[in-house]
Amino acid sequence: MNPFDLCPIDVCRFDFMQRALTAALLIGLAAPAVGVFLVQRRLSLMGDGIGHVAFAGVAAGFLTGIAPLITALVAAILGAVAIEVLRERGKTAGDVALALIFYGGIAAGVLLVSFGGASNANLIGYLFGSVVSVTSDELVVTAGVAAAVLTLTFALRKELFAVCYDEDVARASGLPVTGLNILVAVTAAVTIAVTMKVVGILLVSAMLVLPVATVQQLTRSFRTTVSASLFLGAIEAVGGLVLAFYVDVYPAATIVLAGIGAFAVAAVVGRVTRMGH
Repeated sequence: MNPFDLCPIDVCRFDFMQRALTAALLIGLAAPAVGVFLVQRRLSLMGDGIGHVAFAGVAAGFLTGIAPLITALVAAILGAVAIEVLRERGKTAGDVALALIFYGGIAAGVLLVSFGGASNANLIGYLFGSVVSVTSDELVVTAGVAAAVLTLTFALRKELFAVCYDEDVARASGLPVTGLNILVAVTAAVTIAVTMKVVGILLVSAMLVLPVATVQQLTRSFRTTVSASLFLGAIEAVGGLVLAFYVDVYPAATIVLAGIGAFAVAAVVGRVTRMGH
C-alpha cells in the first residue's frame, strides 16, 4: 500500500510531488543530524563554504559532460577536507579557512561556467533547488545518503560530541580528533551535495543550521537537541514544500523562511522562559 494514499491533501496525489515530499523528508532528517555538530563547533557557515565549492563541481560537470551531482560531490568532499586541514594546522583560523574556500569556490565556479556554456535553467536548478524534479534514481541516492548519515552520526554520537565540545580534552582522552573532524566535514559535504537538489547551493547551509539553532533556543540537553532538530528539520522541509506547491513559488524560499520563522518564535519563547526563571 502506498502511504501517500492516506494523505488527505491534493499535493500527495501527484507522482512528482510524492518523490519531492519523500526527498524533502529525508534531507530534513539528515541535514540537522550532521548540522548539530557543525553548530556545536561554531562552524555554522561551513555549509555555505562547501556549497560554493560544490557549485564549482556542478560547473565542472557541465564542462566535462559528467553528471553534475558526481562532480559536485567530489568537489564538496575535497573542499571539506581542505577546510579541516587548514583549520587543524592552526595557522589559519576556521573563519579564514571558510572564507578562502568560499571565495575560491565561487571564482572557480564562475570561471568554469563561462567555459562550459551551461544554460541558465540548469544552473538555476542547482543554485535555488529543484526538488519537484527529483527522479526515482535520485531519490534512491538521497535515501542511501540519508540512511548513512543518520546511522553514522548515531553510532558515533558520543565521540563526535566529545570532539565538538572540547578538542583538547577529547585528544587527551585518546580519541582520533583529526580523523573525527574530517569525518564530520566529509559527512557534511556528502549531505550538502545531495541537499542542493532540495534547497539549492545558495541556501543549503540553512537546512543544516536552522533546525539546530532553533531547538537550541529551547533546550539544554544535547540528546534532546539532536532528536528535536531532526523532527523540526523534517517538518520545515515537508511543510515548506507543501506551502510552495499551493502558492506556486520556489520550495527553497518557503523551506528556509519556515526555518527562520520557527527560529524567531523559539527565540522569543526561550527568552520569555529564561526571564520567568
